[in-house]
Amino acid sequence: MPESNLDAPVRHRTGILPSQAIRALIKTGEITAETPIEDEQIQPASLDLRLGNIAYRVQASFLPGPHETVAGKLERLSLHQLDLSDGAVLEKGCVYVAPLLEGLSLSPGISGIANPKSSTGRLDIFTRLITDNGAEFDRVRSGYDGPLYAEISPRTFSVIVRTGSRLSQLRLKRGNFTYSDQALRRLNEEAQLIESAADSAAPDNIKEGIPFTVDLQGDPETGLMGFRARKHAGLIDLDCKDHYDPRDFWEPIYRNHAPELILNPDDFYILASSESVTVPPDHAAEMVAYDTLVGEFRVHYAGFFDPGFGDDANGGAGSRAVLEVRSHDVPFLIADGQILGRLVYERLTQRPDRIYGGSIGSTYQRQGLKLGKQFKPWISR
Repeated sequence: MPESNLDAPVRHRTGILPSQAIRALIKTGEITAETPIEDEQIQPASLDLRLGNIAYRVQASFLPGPHETVAGKLERLSLHQLDLSDGAVLEKGCVYVAPLLEGLSLSPGISGIANPKSSTGRLDIFTRLITDNGAEFDRVRSGYDGPLYAEISPRTFSVIVRTGSRLSQLRLKRGNFTYSDQALRRLNEEAQLIESAADSAAPDNIKEGIPFTVDLQGDPETGLMGFRARKHAGLIDLDCKDHYDPRDFWEPIYRNHAPELILNPDDFYILASSESVTVPPDHAAEMVAYDTLVGEFRVHYAGFFDPGFGDDANGGAGSRAVLEVRSHDVPFLIADGQILGRLVYERLTQRPDRIYGGSIGSTYQRQGLKLGKQFKPWISR
């Protein structure tokens, strides 16, 4: 295994690795690839992962466990194989596993965490990273040496993918740094991480992350407060941009007499946070999984927020978070200003050499309520 050699000076010994450190790991061979990694895959604090040449339709989701490889599991659970080289359809309601073009040969002390990309989450595509001998999804243990796989399960729309499609992203970190509640309160005071009229980010509310709430007031002029996915829509090619008429795939949700919404168990919703979110250039954030104490629903799929998201110097004082919401088992009523989840901030080992925003082609800077990049802008009628 190659010895880690990160070229740029390190401000902190522990933390998330920035873009220049990711490049260094590619150079030293700790991040490998079957085809050369493209520069646009390298985000401010993560690496986009690409699908390989094949995908397997499998009987069920699985983890290999500590004594088996993913390939070994696939021998027993694979139903059939799809060639992705010219594009293939992944059908909703089915589970697929695809080897990725990237692999890892990490030094001890460097680990990883994965998450779907924003555009993947906004299409209700359940995507998780799997490693050999892994006991958890989306976690890469320290010093891992082996291939990477993506489990893909479209929930609402059938989609077209191909070799090189980027559905998920990987953050690498050195050590296990976390902020205490007190330190996170202090950081919020200094950087105003979440701007909230309801003051959900008050010091007493900052516990294991900063809470955010849902906006069900909607647009002041039109009353548009969200979207519900249509159940019987056409195929979506994940690599298309500004291509599809959103009305063919989404129903608008408008505010009624009361700013509240009943979530139906079989429906998928796109909503927005009340708060504007800012991520300082030397930090990254993650929207953590919902807490069952606040309701039986899932409030995110794609939870990574890059350094510079919503930052003053990069296009505005905060950007709202888009929420991908699905209720579990029973209908559930949510109200305007209700807390739906928390944002956890982590520092980087050093400031990245590229920051989220228009200069690197970021799609969702200064966003409000926004569908995935595959759709044309929504125009209210």
